[in-house]
Amino acid sequence: MIDVKKMDIQAKGSKAAMETIFDKARRLINRLEVITGTFKLSKVKPDEPNNSPPLTDKHSELENKTVFISGGSRGIGFAIAKRCAEAGATVIIAAKTTEPHPKLPGTIYTAADEINAIGKGKAIPVVLDIRDEEAIKQAVDEVCQRTGRIDVVINNASCINLQNTENTPAKKFDLIFSINVRGTYLLTQACLPYLRKSDNPHILTLSPPINLKPEWFKNYGAYTTSKYAMSMLALTFSEEFKTYNIAANALWPKTAIATSAILNMKEGKWLKDRSRHPEIMADACYEIITRDARECSGNFFIDEEVLKHQGVTDFSHYACQPGASLQRDLFLNG
Repeated sequence: MIDVKKMDIQAKGSKAAMETIFDKARRLINRLEVITGTFKLSKVKPDEPNNSPPLTDKHSELENKTVFISGGSRGIGFAIAKRCAEAGATVIIAAKTTEPHPKLPGTIYTAADEINAIGKGKAIPVVLDIRDEEAIKQAVDEVCQRTGRIDVVINNASCINLQNTENTPAKKFDLIFSINVRGTYLLTQACLPYLRKSDNPHILTLSPPINLKPEWFKNYGAYTTSKYAMSMLALTFSEEFKTYNIAANALWPKTAIATSAILNMKEGKWLKDRSRHPEIMADACYEIITRDARECSGNFFIDEEVLKHQGVTDFSHYACQPGASLQRDLFLNG
């Protein structure tokens, strides 16, 4: 006797298995499209025009200033923290990484220890989930109780997800926007009362110039939209906070940057030899946040171009593989 119920279950199981296989295949195809698209981007040339605006005169150093950095335990955020500390600042390394990650190096405590061992500025680790509004308020209050001030906010925390709409579930979409957009907004909002009291307050958001070419939306539209939203917030802060003489700018790398988060991605490992170290972003950041806040606001800066304006001509020490062709970063046209 034929067991129809059993056959139906088997058929449904086979259909589900086939759907899973097709889903994996589509994700793989999307991944390959991203990788192919990345390597099709034009390589950076040494004689390209400088489109970033020249910086105004330096206002002051960072001695005795407090710099609040979201996501400062590794990568670009950590490089910025070290650079600011070298200039005498107290840097707040705010992130949720309190335990070692199995694939990514560093915690807020190891980052602070490394900076404090240098013996110049000072690093304070602060536990912060940038998605939690109350946690942000508490972290900012804690910092001000300990330092008495916040002079610079670096909106560095960001979630990268280079997948298309079909392969970006709601949970991942929410994560991207809660960190990249909502986190940038809420941290800046929480720091605003303290920035008003600074003699040279700066907000620097690590996001790109807004480039509406369709290619940037084809394969990772959710991520693109979130980064452009960060850039729109940078403009919002610049215009809204003019009355308080608070500068707000955006900074983006000209080339791929070899952070552990990027290198941990499958396509990221292929980019290492074509990338630069995070220190180039840190050096450009330092130049921006030491300018007069009243005269340096509302700009979309590119790291290499900022440093060229400061007279830097040799960038070889930033390269992961000196002499190799450098991969242009996302959202920039060659």
